[in-house]
Amino acid sequence: MRPSHIETILDQEFASCAEGQHTPVMLWGPPGVGKSQIIAGIARRHGAQLLDIRLSQMEPTDLRGIPFRTQEKGKETVKWSVPDMLPDAERHGEKGILFLDEINAAPPSVSAAAYQLILDRRLGEYTIPAGWAIFAAGNRQGDRGVTYAMPAPLANRFTHYHVEPNLDDWIGWALENGIDERIMGFLRFRPDLLFRYDPAHNPEAFPSPRSWEYADRALKKFSRRPDLLTDTLQACVGDDVGVELKAYIDNMENLPDIDAILAGAETGVPKGIDLQYGVAAALVRRAKQSEGDAQKLSNILKYARRFPQREMGVMLVTDLHRAVGQPLFRVPEFVEWANSVAELMLYDFKPTA
Repeated sequence: MRPSHIETILDQEFASCAEGQHTPVMLWGPPGVGKSQIIAGIARRHGAQLLDIRLSQMEPTDLRGIPFRTQEKGKETVKWSVPDMLPDAERHGEKGILFLDEINAAPPSVSAAAYQLILDRRLGEYTIPAGWAIFAAGNRQGDRGVTYAMPAPLANRFTHYHVEPNLDDWIGWALENGIDERIMGFLRFRPDLLFRYDPAHNPEAFPSPRSWEYADRALKKFSRRPDLLTDTLQACVGDDVGVELKAYIDNMENLPDIDAILAGAETGVPKGIDLQYGVAAALVRRAKQSEGDAQKLSNILKYARRFPQREMGVMLVTDLHRAVGQPLFRVPEFVEWANSVAELMLYDFKPTA
């Protein structure tokens, strides 16, 4: 399932805590696909606390607590101390997310201790606050990670969703998080490289949503050191992909004048497909930075009609919509552009007043 759909589901699951309808959710997926990032995003959008507990690093007593003796009505009994890492309304707030990451990497003895916590929202005398959602994540058994087969009693305590990388969703995230437009253009040009992982070869570095974020950091740190840039990109996304990305970045020096396009000058479309993806990504980034400047949006829409392949223009305007949202529909040029590509039916715009 694509990440944006899973985010919608998790948003509703979080909101359902207030109505007592929450069901714990388990996310499955290969390493680097963005499972933890999705859950962290849910917490940020709701302004909620996120407690990340790695059961793989625990002993059963770490979760259950340590027993201690006490006196009640003249009788000696044993009680269990509550671990302070578990959600507490006074310390952590009335609402939040208890995130059990790498849950299937935990030994069976530890996962068994979590059964009652997940299903009944309690552990002995401890109870999870009503406003807290329970989400978990783990790698699949075939991904060569350290995993155990999830016991049926534990699996039956979750609803299960499999996270699959999706380039459109990643582009939307990249626009919101300032990812270099050259990486976005490269992945539009080579969409098969958003995620490429072969567990049979157990690669050290490979392209994934997570490692493309690392590649963006490498560009920001080493752009002034071309002698080191290839090596640092290879360290992020693998040897062959790093070399290909560096060649693409070098070729971006042949882009047309982006400022001239934004100013409405008659600027031609480059012949190379890689450069076409590059100019589209650069225009979308600049539109995002201009906070939806109407004149610039109008000029970008005019330029989108110049692409020899109209599908390329549709891709540009689709990403433009992801970047600026509703203001795009208020630009007069949008109607003219939409009419010019109406028969393609390759976009899913829903203008509202």
